Amino acid sequence: MSRRAALIVLDGLGVGTAHDTAAYGDTGSATLGNVMRASKGLRLPNLEALGLGLCGDSGVARVDAPTAAHGVAQPRSAGKDSTTGHWELCGVQLDEPFPTYANGFPADLLAEFSARTGRGVLGNIASSGTVILDQLGAEHVASGKWIVYTSADSVFQIAAHEEVVPLEELYAACRIARELLVDPHGVSRVIARPFRGQAGAWQRTSNRKDFSRLPTGTTLLDRLAEAHVPVVGVGKVDDLFAGRGVTSIHTATNQDAYSLLEGGLLAMRRGFLFANVIEFDQSWGHRNDVPGFLGGLAELDRWIPRFLRQVRDDDLIIFTADHGNDPTTPSTDHSRECVPVLAVGPRVRPVALGELATFADMGQTIAEFLGVQPLDAGTSFLERVWQS
Repeated sequence: MSRRAALIVLDGLGVGTAHDTAAYGDTGSATLGNVMRASKGLRLPNLEALGLGLCGDSGVARVDAPTAAHGVAQPRSAGKDSTTGHWELCGVQLDEPFPTYANGFPADLLAEFSARTGRGVLGNIASSGTVILDQLGAEHVASGKWIVYTSADSVFQIAAHEEVVPLEELYAACRIARELLVDPHGVSRVIARPFRGQAGAWQRTSNRKDFSRLPTGTTLLDRLAEAHVPVVGVGKVDDLFAGRGVTSIHTATNQDAYSLLEGGLLAMRRGFLFANVIEFDQSWGHRNDVPGFLGGLAELDRWIPRFLRQVRDDDLIIFTADHGNDPTTPSTDHSRECVPVLAVGPRVRPVALGELATFADMGQTIAEFLGVQPLDAGTSFLERVWQS
């Protein structure tokens, strides 16, 4: 079978209220819709043509004859972080959320981390990454102590200046933290957050690295590996699955991801292309940067036709997201939202998919399309969209 499938995750690009948004404290969050309303007239003609305006509260102009199968997917798993969202997309649902630490991590855990890494710890609070650098960056440079912080998500983040702590030492410290952070403190991810610069002008670098927990069930990537189906990763997808079933080239910008997606599709004879497009979340959502977000949407819209020109007759391309991250709200954290579903290809019927009960429906559809064993969660919609 020479079929090719791609799952392109526009990180943080939620399209409005999920059934349980209020339970997560995210009432009012509607990432794409709120950003588009703030734009006062931005047009996205290529995304409009696909049918993005028909996907939930997108704020995008609606068309009568979209070219993609279109709908929304509700989150089923407990939690609203990238690991949870990507795992669910690939068929693993979580009944309990990963632990979070709004009041910091236990003192005994940090003492062992400090002893094993040979450096003290600053911070141990929930904070925005840019804010904590303003607060503690200079002290870190002077003392060499780790900056440890978290957020509303299940993360243990370690920031260090690249001229103070070599990258490999930072990564080694993250591996130690990952060893220590087991149940009941088994956070979703340990994240290396290297930075450069000086007081008043700190800059996080592209050398971020995520150390995720291993998936707790069988993923789409596992099924593909069992069947020897080639997988190409773009962005941080390998980190989110602890490298199981996928290797990936990491990207600093959306444009980097778009270039790799074009090259990956061009080179791939058959298999699965799995991408995380990071800046809607990392650069603009977490920083409440509405103008940056709008610029990113315009860039995405310009890129869509270039990518779709490479799509072959037997290809299935799905654009979606993993959660929301609304830059128009006071929060700088992820938001519990439904996500868009746009399925594209010459043989894809542009039908209305309505509301999918779980992100896993997308992974199940790709599993059926590529002829591998079904996933443990999700319902395939392939029969509804594929013209034989």
